[in-house]
Amino acid sequence: MDLFEYQAQETAMAARPLADRMRPKQLDEFVGQTHVIGKGTLLRQAVESDQLFSMILWGPPGCGKTTLARIVAAETRCHFVQFSAVLSGVKEIRSVIEEARDQLKLHRKRTLLFVDEIHRFNKAQQDAFLHHVESGLITLIGATTENPSFEVIAPLLSRCRVITLQMHSEVDILTILDRALKDPVNGFGKNPFKLAEDARAHLVRISEGDARVALNSLEIAATLLPSSKKPTAAGQEVEITLTDLETALQRKALLYDKSGEEHYNLISALHKSLRGSDPDAALYWLGRMLLAGEDPFYIARRMVRFASEDVGIADPQALTVAMSAMEAFKFLGHPEGELALAQAAVYLATAPKSNRAYRAYGKIQEAIKNSGALPVPLHIRNAPTELMKTLGYAKDYKYAHDYQEGYVPQDYLPEKLQGRQFYFPTDRGFEKIIKDRLKMWQNLKDKKAPQKK
Repeated sequence: MDLFEYQAQETAMAARPLADRMRPKQLDEFVGQTHVIGKGTLLRQAVESDQLFSMILWGPPGCGKTTLARIVAAETRCHFVQFSAVLSGVKEIRSVIEEARDQLKLHRKRTLLFVDEIHRFNKAQQDAFLHHVESGLITLIGATTENPSFEVIAPLLSRCRVITLQMHSEVDILTILDRALKDPVNGFGKNPFKLAEDARAHLVRISEGDARVALNSLEIAATLLPSSKKPTAAGQEVEITLTDLETALQRKALLYDKSGEEHYNLISALHKSLRGSDPDAALYWLGRMLLAGEDPFYIARRMVRFASEDVGIADPQALTVAMSAMEAFKFLGHPEGELALAQAAVYLATAPKSNRAYRAYGKIQEAIKNSGALPVPLHIRNAPTELMKTLGYAKDYKYAHDYQEGYVPQDYLPEKLQGRQFYFPTDRGFEKIIKDRLKMWQNLKDKKAPQKK
């Protein structure tokens, strides 16, 4: 390599984000996930013996899925091919298969195909892997943040081993940050930075176990330091304070203590303010959480849950409002999307409340647990064949639309549970209408003969 090539390589290296530069190159450098890559684990043994198997790496963002795949390829002397399910299709898959054949034939190298976000592949794209994974032509490593049981087709899933990764612990994140601060080649070791203790705690909290977020935040803070704090001499240590972090990231450290207790205190305060029909308090706690950098989708999910659990059928529109607020935030992002969450909070706080559907479902779960899988009554079973009709399927079933009020008395619960009532509506909001409707149907049920139209 001549001088110009070396300088070009150094420039390209420096242009890469810190999170990419700091990727470990060996299993022993990898931080965390000891349940997967620790001594004696299945994956480590497979790597050390060069006996790889196809796998799906399932875990949250920033837990090391891509890094782990690259290390596995490097330490097993595989031909490594990577592409994203977002940008690639069946055509690209076929090209990879042809390349894999050439690698095996000409270089006696197996191909390790890493597919990021494999859950974004449709069925046809996933089907394209099946035969080649089964034949061993390619070793597939798929990465996903979604449950593979729902997002990966069963035939492909059965040919892979699912390996579950966890979000990084606080200790892991601190270790990763310290490495970046000390590394003289890929990190900030040449002009060392020091993180103040409260700044370290803030970085750990806002990263939420995501190593990429932690490193990106550190890089932004170091890059945007005021000129008065830039190192003036080689080796001079510069401290990055909490104020520096807040200024660089535009995120105040208002919320949580290191143990995380305040996180649960605040979400509890929001939930109880909504339940207590206090829109002012609900907006206050919502604002506190958002300004401190809480994940807005966590808050939105809690409001969706609240809409079902605490508002329920007293105002069925509440669930729609909560879901729409979450989608609106996804569409708008910060800061415009925050108003949609605020609107939902006011709506939920001022909506009539009922937990009767929530309680009814709890009673249903208990009844199922106690009674087991009771058979479906014959008269409400489907009867698509003559044999089923002969056996009594759908016999004496009454079609509700043939009767006045669109209602006809008949039993729908299993025989053992007939007569049981689980749902008792309140007199609040829309549930009062439901209560009156159920009472009307009960009066019709008390009559001896249903009236047809």
